[in-house]
Amino acid sequence: MLQTYFQFHSKLGPFRLFSGEHLLTIGIILILCALLFVFRKQFQEQGKEKLFRFSLAFLLLASESFYHLWLAYENAWSLKNALPLQLSDIAVILAIVMLMTNSYRVFQFMYFAGLGSSIQAILTPDLGQFSFPHFRYIEFFVSHGGVVLGCLFMVVACKYRPTIPSMWVSILIVNLYAACIFFLNKSLSANYLYIMRKPENASLLDYLGPWPWYLFSVELVMIVSFYLLYSPFWLKRKIERK
Repeated sequence: MLQTYFQFHSKLGPFRLFSGEHLLTIGIILILCALLFVFRKQFQEQGKEKLFRFSLAFLLLASESFYHLWLAYENAWSLKNALPLQLSDIAVILAIVMLMTNSYRVFQFMYFAGLGSSIQAILTPDLGQFSFPHFRYIEFFVSHGGVVLGCLFMVVACKYRPTIPSMWVSILIVNLYAACIFFLNKSLSANYLYIMRKPENASLLDYLGPWPWYLFSVELVMIVSFYLLYSPFWLKRKIERK
């Protein structure tokens, strides 16, 4: 019976976007994010702040490790599909580094690229046949929800703040990274970052035009979303000045 929740060729049925399970999962992540702000003073205490950072980093590391071990056990790991090269996958790895090292520099990139890509992944996950309560479903939302919590924790507990210059540096890094991934996709016949084609599941890309024009639309969406992520800090400064 337990094997049902770990089979690569799942018989639980395909993931359904904005189903009851999906909405409940999003709700749980939102509640956890809200609790960070409610208990921010407790998290700012040095001992608790360090304990939370290391605990969340360990959870993300365990989740990512178990995912790749599961793929290998199911004979489903391949260079074409399983390398952690999606932006949201890179965000999980960098979140571990950020949390372990308390790095302000990594945070500057993660707040925009990591938080933005993880929110997009949570809202429109490319989960195929893996619906709740499959291992892949749970691992996916633990990883990407953990990145969101990690970025917000650095804001709440460590009082880190993103900047406009770091936003544009993040945009530049993402574009340079995408250019590298394009050539890797060509050599592997892969589709990392969905540069070569849209994902099979419903996603934001469905509304951004055909290939390759949606790549230009994604660029605009990325810039707008980064500005939206920065807007709370801009509004806070405006209010403080008044």
